[in-house]
Amino acid sequence: MFTGLVQALATVAQVSPAGPGKRLSVEAPSLAKAAAIGDSIAVNGCCLTVVEIAGALLSFEAGPETLSRTNLGELAAGSQVNLEPSLRAGDQLGGHYVSGHIEAVGTVDARHDDAEWSTFWFRFPRELGRYVVSKGSAAVDGVSLTVVDVEPERFSVQLIPHTLAATTLGKRHAGDRVNLETDLLAKYVEKLLAGIPR
Repeated sequence: MFTGLVQALATVAQVSPAGPGKRLSVEAPSLAKAAAIGDSIAVNGCCLTVVEIAGALLSFEAGPETLSRTNLGELAAGSQVNLEPSLRAGDQLGGHYVSGHIEAVGTVDARHDDAEWSTFWFRFPRELGRYVVSKGSAAVDGVSLTVVDVEPERFSVQLIPHTLAATTLGKRHAGDRVNLETDLLAKYVEKLLAGIPR
């Protein structure tokens, strides 16, 4: 479980074949010091397991399913990624509950900059629309965001200068592909309501 509060904007050092998948090695000095083999870390919002630590490098393995259903398959040496270690009991919940299970890859539909601030529109598959509500939460590349406006296949957010500087979103432009996870609580509520006799 995660919160969507990115703790490191890291650089991919190497991407190499690993069986049917890929191994990602990411340079993250601050997180590598506290990490252990087997830890769960969200990489662009996708929960991956640390398989090796070598100095400042954290390595993860991503299988074909993960690579095909997220934007991790597009990463190369030099790419930047958002990292967040998993939530521990007693940690402050400053964002919203994020599972690290990507539901879809969306696209940046539009970006409107206003000085150091930006408004983004993200396009998503229509079937996710029932989970996206104005003033609700969504995770984009693992970043917890508050939804502003919602249309049938896209939603908008307003990003402050800190978010633009501290995450990959600051370098995103129209057409870029992003990992999307909608509000976890909304899906549980829907499931519970579906089981109530009418």
